[in-house]
Order: sequence, then C-alpha cells, then structure tokens
Amino acid sequence: MLTGSSLKIIIVVLLIGVVISLFSGLIFLFKDTDRVGSKRTLYALGVRVTLATALVLTIFYGFYTGELRMGVNAPWHGATNSATPVP
Repeated sequence: MLTGSSLKIIIVVLLIGVVISLFSGLIFLFKDTDRVGSKRTLYALGVRVTLATALVLTIFYGFYTGELRMGVNAPWHGATNSATPVP
C-alpha cells in the first residue's frame, strides 16, 4: 500500500508528465505541418491520454484508501474545527 507522501509524489510526477506531453504535442504540431504522414502529434496525444488516465486512477485510489482527503476532513480545516464559535 502506498503512503500519503509517496502517493502525492506520484500524482505530481504524472501531472508534470501530462504537461510535458501537452507541450511536446504542440511543438510537434507546429514542426510537422510540412511533413505528410507524421504521427508524432498523434503519439503525443496518446501519451497524454495515458498519463491523464493514470493520474485520475491514482487520485481515485488515494480517495478510496483514505490517503487523500477532501472537504471537512482536509488538514487545513483542523484549525477552524478546534476554535469555539462566537455567539
């Protein structure tokens, strides 16, 4: 089972990979306008879709196992829950 910190590192690496693939696809799109039959843009799209799918699955895994939290269980809500309300 993955720990919370290793899960967050995997999420950041996948997100960086998606962004790099996005920009490489843009570069290939501009460079390959003269080449007929070049599939580098298509391959960059495939890599980006694969990385984005892995990213979404990793985030769902983190929520399912409880390693990632959202809403009132988030760490930054701890300070607001401990304070007493002012009438």
